[in-house]
Amino acid sequence: MKKSEFIPNGNAVENLIRQTLKKYPSPIMLVRKSILEKQFRRFRTELPKITPYYAIKANPHPEVIKIFMRMGSHFDVASAVEMNLVLSLGAAPQKIIFANTIKSIEDIQAAHKRRVMLMTFDNESELYKIAKYAPGARVLVRIKVDNIGSLVELSLKFGADPEHAVFLLRKAKALGLTPEGVSFHVGSQCANVENYLHALEISAGIFKEAKQEGLVLSTLDIGGGFPIRHYDSDKHPTFETMAGKIRIEMARLFDKKIRFIAEPGRFLVGPAGVLITQVIGRTFRNNKNYYYLNDGIYADFSGIVFDHCKYELKTLRRGQKFLSTVAGPTCDSFDTISLSEELPELDVGSVVYAKNIGAYSSASAVPGFNGFAPAKIVIVN
Repeated sequence: MKKSEFIPNGNAVENLIRQTLKKYPSPIMLVRKSILEKQFRRFRTELPKITPYYAIKANPHPEVIKIFMRMGSHFDVASAVEMNLVLSLGAAPQKIIFANTIKSIEDIQAAHKRRVMLMTFDNESELYKIAKYAPGARVLVRIKVDNIGSLVELSLKFGADPEHAVFLLRKAKALGLTPEGVSFHVGSQCANVENYLHALEISAGIFKEAKQEGLVLSTLDIGGGFPIRHYDSDKHPTFETMAGKIRIEMARLFDKKIRFIAEPGRFLVGPAGVLITQVIGRTFRNNKNYYYLNDGIYADFSGIVFDHCKYELKTLRRGQKFLSTVAGPTCDSFDTISLSEELPELDVGSVVYAKNIGAYSSASAVPGFNGFAPAKIVIVN
């Protein structure tokens, strides 16, 4: 196929869908390599002083990891299983951050054995575990910051109060660990750049306080959360606009010697995904068309539940649109994708697809509830 056929506009995507359906039965999760590469280049261009650690939880498919590895990415893992996957694909231990602030003893031991030495923490108890089972580890204290306006608020579960950060870093040093810096996360799908700017200011204060107490910190991890457009009509600020403001604050607040890292997940892989489903049944209920798809909430639309995300449903059919309900294939009424979708009249076999669904969807899908398998993942150019 010509490269232009993979540019993510409606006609190109629909041509790709038609050609893919000639090769594979639906449901299918297309992951476009060209878009993965484009997103990675966007990140490096707009935030050149920040090293990206791809958060593989967003999509741990081996081919996705290998594509980012070839482009020079580092990796954020949340468990020994994720860590071993990345290492098995050829990543160097020093290019991995174990960024789950709460880790099992077994996972800490695995990281120490595999020489993955950079970890996050947010409490004293975790420090004692790390010191005992991964002596000499390099640690970043994760602080609680604003998640205002973010789709998923991560500070509800993780993050030390900023005023305790220096105490925790001193404690890490006393336990024989290397207190390397600070980490924060502004929440997933964050369209409010003020969250980043405020977190940078708080972090700069911690760096200054630590220096006054004899701790010279070297690394700031600004986490992930960079937003994408799930709907064509989304109007939130562009990544380029947000990145420009982040660059200015980084330069204003921090010494040039500070190393900056980030943990993008959704931003890198979300726009690359196209989920292809088909109607397997239809009826008329509650004065609406009611369509049943061969993929649903328990599979690749799982992001509706676990990622608090809504996806724009599109079809290959044109014509007058009617208020419709769209549901998945399982026997559970909870498996309802949308109660109020504007769709043209569809038949059994009609295609319904969603773009910008490459993050979390297939990663959080149940392997086979009711015997329905998630979509086949197909990597295309």
